[in-house]
Amino acid sequence: RLTSSDNRPREDSWLKSLFVRKVDPRKDAHSNLLAKKETSSLYKLQFHNVKPECLEEYNKICQEVLPKIHEDKHYPCALVGTWNTWYGEQDQAVHLWRYEGGYPALMEVMNKLRRNQEFADFRKARSNMLLSRKNQLLLEFSFWNEPVPRSGPNIYELRTYQLRPGTMIEWGNYWARAIRFRQDNNEAVGGFFSQIGQLYMVHHLWAYKDLQSREDTRNAAWHKHGWEELVYYTVPLIQEMESRIMIPLKTSPLQ
Repeated sequence: RLTSSDNRPREDSWLKSLFVRKVDPRKDAHSNLLAKKETSSLYKLQFHNVKPECLEEYNKICQEVLPKIHEDKHYPCALVGTWNTWYGEQDQAVHLWRYEGGYPALMEVMNKLRRNQEFADFRKARSNMLLSRKNQLLLEFSFWNEPVPRSGPNIYELRTYQLRPGTMIEWGNYWARAIRFRQDNNEAVGGFFSQIGQLYMVHHLWAYKDLQSREDTRNAAWHKHGWEELVYYTVPLIQEMESRIMIPLKTSPLQ
């Protein structure tokens, strides 16, 4: 009996070890392992929830002011795209900015905008139109397409995934293979992961001609050998997911 009692804790420990997920030691940050090495671009994603009665005026002032910053060579940033949400959270504006040079470029732009009176007036007018706002700083996945201007008309889908902490490397490994299944109709625009703001969040940006084109393109992926396996392995990594269908503003580089 004494021998059996002494061995049971060891047996329990051994059995438990069979079900414990092994974590490989990492000697580098996720951002260094997953982000593009050839660029040092930082992205800012903004979500502005606008008072319904103010959305038209909000769009108007955004289309007047934001392109000026985008086109001014003294600001090391570019407006990648600006949209209104069509399906998803209503009366919402979404803006995506790129900062060429990373965090120093971001700080340079912020400091210059503080001295820009037109932008100060824009912010003051905008503040009266908003219900809430939030932003995130992102890096782009090394294996995703570079988000570049495109002609339209298109609708855009922003698919957002809240991953389980500790699974970003696995997600990157699977999607480095999965992205090749989603290139036939030039639908892949950009893929990003959060650095500041809500963490372990991934954003995939897609472009389609219309909702039917979206349906057809997504269904076609399931007929390609290997796609279903990659979906099978990535779904358990997700805690929450959300889809927004967005319409670009007239001044958006992504049309």
